[in-house]
Amino acid sequence: MPTQDLLTYRPHLHFAPKKYWVNDPNGMVYFKGEYHLFYQHNPNDCIHGPMHWGHAVSKDMITWEQLDIALYPDALGTIFSGSVVVDWNNTSGFFPEEPGLVAIFTHHLHEGGEEPVQSQSLAFSHDQGRTWTKYQHNPVLVDHAKIDFRDPKVIWHKDKSRWVMVLATGQTISIYSSTNLIEWQFESEFGELVGSHEGVWECPDLFELPVTGKNKSEWVLLVSIGDNPDLDSGSRTQYFVGSFDGQIFSPHQEDTKWLDAGKDNYAGVSFSDIPEKDGRRIYLGWMSNWRYANDVPTYGWRSQMTLPRVLKLHQDQDGYTIIQTPVEELDFYMAKAQTLSDVIISDNSPIQMKLDEPYFIMDFVIENVDAASYQLILHHTADQFTSIHIDMGKGELSLDRSTSGKVDFSENFSHVQTVKIDRTDVLKLYAVADSSSIELFINDGKYALTSLVYPNKISSEITLSSSGGKVKIADGTILIPAK
Repeated sequence: MPTQDLLTYRPHLHFAPKKYWVNDPNGMVYFKGEYHLFYQHNPNDCIHGPMHWGHAVSKDMITWEQLDIALYPDALGTIFSGSVVVDWNNTSGFFPEEPGLVAIFTHHLHEGGEEPVQSQSLAFSHDQGRTWTKYQHNPVLVDHAKIDFRDPKVIWHKDKSRWVMVLATGQTISIYSSTNLIEWQFESEFGELVGSHEGVWECPDLFELPVTGKNKSEWVLLVSIGDNPDLDSGSRTQYFVGSFDGQIFSPHQEDTKWLDAGKDNYAGVSFSDIPEKDGRRIYLGWMSNWRYANDVPTYGWRSQMTLPRVLKLHQDQDGYTIIQTPVEELDFYMAKAQTLSDVIISDNSPIQMKLDEPYFIMDFVIENVDAASYQLILHHTADQFTSIHIDMGKGELSLDRSTSGKVDFSENFSHVQTVKIDRTDVLKLYAVADSSSIELFINDGKYALTSLVYPNKISSEITLSSSGGKVKIADGTILIPAK
């Protein structure tokens, strides 16, 4: 197969491996001017296989340098998901001279006909993650009664002056604490009779977020849900908002809240040790779905990450909502190409904008005048396109990628993705289109819809049309790659 096929569908703005398979982001941490992204990686094939920790670093979370593999399988098993923290105060004893990085990860051992054994282990680095030493007394946490016992996310709890681990344990999240990252004490278990239990619970993350416009903070717990073949959605991520005292997480809500309405944002977690002067909670997810992750039509490499997103917490009469917006670092890669203001679209007068770029951003404020519905069509080629449809009566936005290019690798891939939105006459739509993805941020990030696409090229034209009345582009900007 020609070498240039390695570049087909390869993203410009998103991290993807140079070769072979990648899934969950792991160990995301900021240290000494670098953002570190570790990730689940099979360095020998383009399908899920024996897991290693791949490694990449970045100064801005958009351009990544892929480094050598950080963690290899050993006698305790392959290297499943986990986290990395900076041990600023040498609580572990690994850093007598200056602070360094500690990885807390799952060893996964599956031998012969035996049940899998999952245990938590440590590794540490004195050279900014370039080389790692596994702790000689691994594992540091084992529970032989639980088959699913994985994906440790560790944080420092200031009020309790100790480390806290959230761990995926089947259909629950178990919480442990430690003063030294080595000896762990069980504190509580969360999940019974709350949230979605349609699949195995995975990849938890626990963090505190200030509530926008209010003088308070709340705790957020992310929990990813594994694939259930009986459901259309496949794997996805839910979240809970509540209180946490260092031992017990207590949710404020009873309903299930989903982080993303699209099919392709899974197993995401947030960066550790973002400096206080920055103050952002930055999230990154795996841009795929277990329903078809092993089958997407890339050659020589497979899967990518979402854009890094800033998470904020909003409260209104309906409760708490996580707001997601791309990091501002993305702006440096873009330049303004077209602007629109007060443009009226009616049944017989759609607007068409030529756009032949490798990636672009569309930032529109659309006001409905009296239309029953309207739609944006992202034309990739003459016969490949993705449709974004807004139904005013139903209060729904849907994305249809069934004609977006290569779709025959999975029947599920062509299913329409839908999100309930506010029933207002103003829609704010921020769309980032890369070589093989479209990420929608709706109404200032109140809703997100993340979707892979596999067209021959990402853009040739954008069309906006209405049905049953008029809509107005009150304000619109098209951003293209900065030269």
